[in-house]
Formats: sequence, C-alpha cells, structure tokens
Amino acid sequence: MTLALNWTTTDKAGVDNGIKILVYGKAGTGKTTLCGTAPAPLIISAESGLLSLRHKALPVVTIKTMQDVWDVFTWLNSSAAANIQTVCVDSISEIAEVLLAAEKKKTKDPRQAYGALNEEMVTLVKAFRDLPKKHVVVTAKEAMATNEVTGVVTYGPASPGRTVGPALPYLFDEVFHASTGRDQTGKVYHYLRTRADMQVDAKDRSGVLDEIEYPDLTNIITKIKGAI
Repeated sequence: MTLALNWTTTDKAGVDNGIKILVYGKAGTGKTTLCGTAPAPLIISAESGLLSLRHKALPVVTIKTMQDVWDVFTWLNSSAAANIQTVCVDSISEIAEVLLAAEKKKTKDPRQAYGALNEEMVTLVKAFRDLPKKHVVVTAKEAMATNEVTGVVTYGPASPGRTVGPALPYLFDEVFHASTGRDQTGKVYHYLRTRADMQVDAKDRSGVLDEIEYPDLTNIITKIKGAI
C-alpha cells in the first residue's frame, strides 16, 4: 500500500504557512494599532476600541457570538479570502469572555462553564493559528501574577479561567509583549519586547529579531521571512 504523504521541507513550510504571532499587553500599548501595520490585514474584533485605526480603511468583522467567530474562520478558508494576507484576532481575551458568558447560560455549575471555555478556546486558537498561507496575529490583554514565595511580579497573556492565558504562549512561535516608554522629551512611544526577562513572557523562534522591535508587523514579518 502506498501512503499519500504531504512532503515538504522546513524552509518551505515556514513560508507557506505564514508567520504566527501572539501579542499581549496592557490597554493603551498599541495592540490594535499594531494590527493596522500588518500586510493586507483582516481585523476580527470583539472590542469597540478601533478608534486608533480611524485613519485607515481596513476590513473589520465584528464578533458578537462564537458562531460569528467560526463563520469567519470558514470564510477565511474559502477563495473569497484570497486577498487577505494577515488575520488579526483582536482580542482573544474578549472572545473568551463572549464564550464564557454563553457557557454560563448553559449550566448552573461554573466549573463546567470554565471547563468548556478551556477546551473550546484552545481549539479555536489552534484553528486560526493553523490557517494555511496566511499570517496570523492574535492579541490578548495582560495578566499580572505575584509569586507567593519570592514576591516577584510577572506578566503574561490574560483570559478568563486559569489555564487559557498561560497556555497561549506555547501555541505560537512568536510571542511579543507590547509596552510603552517615554523619550527624553517626555513623549510616549510604543515598542515590542521579543525575548523573555525576569518579569515578561516573550519569545522569538526565528532568532532574527532584536530584543526590542519597533511595532510594525510588515517590517517584522519581512525580517523573519528574509531569514527563512
């Protein structure tokens, strides 16, 4: 019997599947604005905070229910979405809250609601992450945790429940922490941290990004693809 195996090579797979990125940070750190810097993006929004993109005419799908999310996913796998190069999910934290609210209506036991949330959110994130031939950018809110023994404060992506947020970084090759600073004149600027430190979870599996990157996804994706 001859098996029909889908052979490729690691260099081609990296290009064909697109770059998959998780970006998290506090409100006001430029996550939604960042989505507008991606190549030919479609923004899947579960938030109302699109004012930062008012100067751009980008396609947006507003999510109200989980069925909306899966309908968009189906559309993205059709020929109608051929011109979409980057899928931006903004934000996965908000989508998780939509799902949790729906699950709480189905059961009186909150443990069952959170259990269903954990399972479906991981399935959802993996489905979007694995969209072929498209870059995928997923944004998330920031969660703060304090180690009870050492007192060290750490930051990572946030989601309702205890397991979804901490699981998100393991699902992506690129994990960026969005943050802000002030220059010598006091002007606020945005930046992305691509490597972990004692407090922040981040990683760059491409190995080509600087530790601190300017928040421009087209530039970052071009940089990564140029090294493949």
